Amino acid sequence: MRKPFPLSSSLEGATAAPARRSLIRNLRLAPWPGQEALLRRMEEELPLRAFARGEDLSLRGEDGALLERALAFLREAGRNAREGRSMEDPEVRHALQELQGGGPGLPEERDASQLIYTTSKGKPVHAYTRGQRAYLEALREHDVTFAIGPAGTGKTYLAVAYALSCLKEARITRIVLVRPVVEAGERLGYLPGDLLEKVEPYLRPLYDAFYDLLSPDRFLRLMDKKVIEIVPLAYMRGRTLNDSFIILDEAQNTTPEQMKMFLTRMGMGSKAVVTGDVTQVDLPQGKESGLRTVEQILSGIPGIAFVRLAPTDVVRHAIVQKIVQAYEDYEGRRQ
Repeated sequence: MRKPFPLSSSLEGATAAPARRSLIRNLRLAPWPGQEALLRRMEEELPLRAFARGEDLSLRGEDGALLERALAFLREAGRNAREGRSMEDPEVRHALQELQGGGPGLPEERDASQLIYTTSKGKPVHAYTRGQRAYLEALREHDVTFAIGPAGTGKTYLAVAYALSCLKEARITRIVLVRPVVEAGERLGYLPGDLLEKVEPYLRPLYDAFYDLLSPDRFLRLMDKKVIEIVPLAYMRGRTLNDSFIILDEAQNTTPEQMKMFLTRMGMGSKAVVTGDVTQVDLPQGKESGLRTVEQILSGIPGIAFVRLAPTDVVRHAIVQKIVQAYEDYEGRRQ
């Protein structure tokens, strides 16, 4: 039998005084499906205890400001749930992180501007975190956007989703995804097969994003018509791309010369997005990463934005965020 959620009456028998002053905040709120799971999650990730009985809800902790923010968060979460806008797991995780950091958690109402694209299965793609919202704003307002941050923060996925929204609205006519193929030394001529067969294993992560956003049939049709191109960086030389959305993925594995070559492929009516993680450079020893130097060169130029995403922006499995943060802490101690 499932253990019942702690009730507010559980406080009545507690006579031992806590080591620090314990505060209580109360709220009358009609319960909603998922409330119990959310309260348990809040207890796991925030320094508070939650007690619920019917419409009576109490939060107990030592940080009064946090308790007030948590009550406001619950009020909005309940209202959204009753209106059919339930929170997805990444959104819950980041909302609780915002609460811990002094933010409001859940926005009072999901702004339509946070919607980037709707997949072929009807799933909306949103900017969930503060970093992702800043990234989306940069994509909309700048011709060239650099997104730098750890794996799992949605750098490439959100860029592809935004590119598809631009294609749908006829603001561009082509999407070009580019990746340096360091493993093959960017010299693909000696590998067997045609171009697609040679580079497909190295570009598979880019295909994954499209398969999640488009139906397989539509994706293949757009590929056949060259509306979507997925190519290695070496094949960008000499091209000028007009009315295109150009995405350079894994840009930490470009040299400064390759970075310059890529950025100068832009033609009229085009946008470029550069994504990468400067902690994951796979270039041969002694080779400088173009992603590490580009901000020093281009910072301050109108139309160019640099967005830094953090471990708190990771939207994969919850443990991934902890892994990324642990590695960052380890690297910080070594330096």
